[in-house]
Amino acid sequence: MSAQVSVAATARLHLGFLDMNGGLGRKFGGLGLSLDAPTTRLTLTRAVDNHVEGPEQTRAAELLARAQAALAPGAAHRLVIHEAIPAHSGFGSGTQLALAVAAALRRLEDLPHDAAADAALMSRGARSGLGAGLFVTGGLVVDGGRGPLTQTPPVIARAEFPEEWRVLLVSDPAAVGLHGADEREAFVALPPSSEADSGELCRLVLMQALPALAERALAPFGAAVARIQEVVGDYFAPRQGGRRFTSARVEAAVDRLTREGATGGGQTSWGPTGFAFVESDAAARALVARLDAEARADGLHISIHKGLNRGARIDAVYARLA
Repeated sequence: MSAQVSVAATARLHLGFLDMNGGLGRKFGGLGLSLDAPTTRLTLTRAVDNHVEGPEQTRAAELLARAQAALAPGAAHRLVIHEAIPAHSGFGSGTQLALAVAAALRRLEDLPHDAAADAALMSRGARSGLGAGLFVTGGLVVDGGRGPLTQTPPVIARAEFPEEWRVLLVSDPAAVGLHGADEREAFVALPPSSEADSGELCRLVLMQALPALAERALAPFGAAVARIQEVVGDYFAPRQGGRRFTSARVEAAVDRLTREGATGGGQTSWGPTGFAFVESDAAARALVARLDAEARADGLHISIHKGLNRGARIDAVYARLA
């Protein structure tokens, strides 16, 4: 039996919903990518009483209690959050923390790993299956949306993200993405998208983004993501002050990146974080060198990342037998 379990789960980019129309019986669907950072890292051990410490302490304690009630009733644990993905930045921080807590508890209690079930248990799969899918496999995944009997939206496609490509992130510490009750209200208030828009988004994924990844062709991949972001951004603009981006400063910085040679610019989820893609680490460093001073003057931060082609790391330390 495990004596201690450590989990490391990384951030994801939500590159866009695919079908906000729902005319075929399923709604949402999405395209998402795992990143090498930022990361949520935690350690779970057995204890006499529950004890939680570290960043996101309050939310983590609630998640642990929910997981315990379903997976290990009557048990107590010590949970240490060593670092946490920034909340409300478009990285899926809440889902990754929830899945990491549940996965740690499952491993500690010798229960089978089941990220899809944990997403439903922890109320993290209401609209997207990307968080659960990427927690397991990493890479770039497509989820098939929510139907009338769906527990957690299923992953229907996965592709390796090219090792040599880089992702540029533009962060705005002064802005916060829509979340909680405001986010739920936004989804209720927005009308269904047109069949034409949903059809275009699905075609862009199936006939451009995924084939481009298979052929390691950045230009068509970036063009597909950019167009997805335009359509999705226009749909959500009424809940973002009439803009495609939550942060006008991030929008301007992403536009500068794409004018200087990056591609596929957009906003992850409700933002405020923006992103763009380049073909190599050298190209990423050169681009940041040209634009970093201007970004910092605007209160922004540009960072360079890789796509991550593996899921969360779950490591157990086993007690020695006497």
